[in-house]
Amino acid sequence: MKRTVKDLVGLRGKVVLLRVDFNVPMDENGKILDSTRIVNALPTIKYLSSKGARIVILSHLGRPKGFEIHKSLWPVAMVLMKLLKKRNVAFCNKVIGDEVKERISLLKDGNILLLENTRFYKGEEECDMEFAREIASMGDIFVNDAFGTAHRKNATTYGLARILPNAVGLLVEKEIENLSTVIQEPVRPFVAVLGGAKVNTKIKILERFLEKADTIIIGGAMAYTFLKAQGINTGASIVDDQCLDIARNILQRASDEGKKILLPVDHVCVSKSDRKQAVIQSKKLKGDLVGYDIGDATINLYKKEIKSAQQIFWNGPMGLFEKPEFSNGTLRIAEAIAENRCKSIVGGGDTVSALNHLKLKKKIGFISTGGGATMEFLEEGSLPCIDIIQEKII
Repeated sequence: MKRTVKDLVGLRGKVVLLRVDFNVPMDENGKILDSTRIVNALPTIKYLSSKGARIVILSHLGRPKGFEIHKSLWPVAMVLMKLLKKRNVAFCNKVIGDEVKERISLLKDGNILLLENTRFYKGEEECDMEFAREIASMGDIFVNDAFGTAHRKNATTYGLARILPNAVGLLVEKEIENLSTVIQEPVRPFVAVLGGAKVNTKIKILERFLEKADTIIIGGAMAYTFLKAQGINTGASIVDDQCLDIARNILQRASDEGKKILLPVDHVCVSKSDRKQAVIQSKKLKGDLVGYDIGDATINLYKKEIKSAQQIFWNGPMGLFEKPEFSNGTLRIAEAIAENRCKSIVGGGDTVSALNHLKLKKKIGFISTGGGATMEFLEEGSLPCIDIIQEKII
């Protein structure tokens, strides 16, 4: 078990370098479109502040090439100031240097200082240890609460943990606790719902769920690769021909091990030759028909399986969710998972968007904040930036 902020003692007056994930979506004018990631970091910030720590917050935003004003964390600082009105929150437009050191020296117990986008410095993504040491010299303790970036060895996620006494934050602790139930002892029957486009990006997670899940429900474009692997006509739908053998092996292994894999039995599709692009439902994909979503019969099949589950994990849309005419499958599956009050875990941007659209987030047991980090944790059982954190002393 990893050491958490609650295991740290004598925090009053100590400078805590807190790595969070404030990589929030913004429009061209710097307006934050979704502040969920900021809100998710509040419990750890408030806890450290209540213990009298002097908190220096580090985060990246986007993929800037050097300093880019529209990738500044200043708009995030303003939101943070509103959310933490009772606490003193300030912003510094640098990450290293004398100005930063001076600003930190002026912090009072419980105060908070947000530093500028760490990716404005090339040493961040390179995990430059000189860059990490310069940041580390300004703090006493490192706390990692950025689960969404825990799969990347950056200077402020991995490098700092190599130098300073460390712990994970409350968000990371919650992520580990919830996701571990999926790969250790899931409640049965355990149903995994997987969508998305490419089979090759889901090979490891499919293999993991063959070990752990009782049923795997497959939707999205990758379903057509599995259908073709069974010898079923997929029309002009997107198929990853290089992964057909992999799909066959997964299907065979599921059969050998008595696991169920459910695939679409009907489709919402469009004919390539139809200039009007009329949306139709069809049980079979022939000729130039392209499948973009699961049909009504598939939705009912999947919902029946979901209803019987005692634990559910869902990642990836059931179709081309971004277009309203192909969003029904994803939305209906979201409703089915929300209606089953079992232990449910959801991860992935599109799946969370579906829950937001239907205002169902509160009905889901746990929504993971990671994308790639969530999937890698489930695949490997660990993440590099969590592995390096000190173990809890029992």
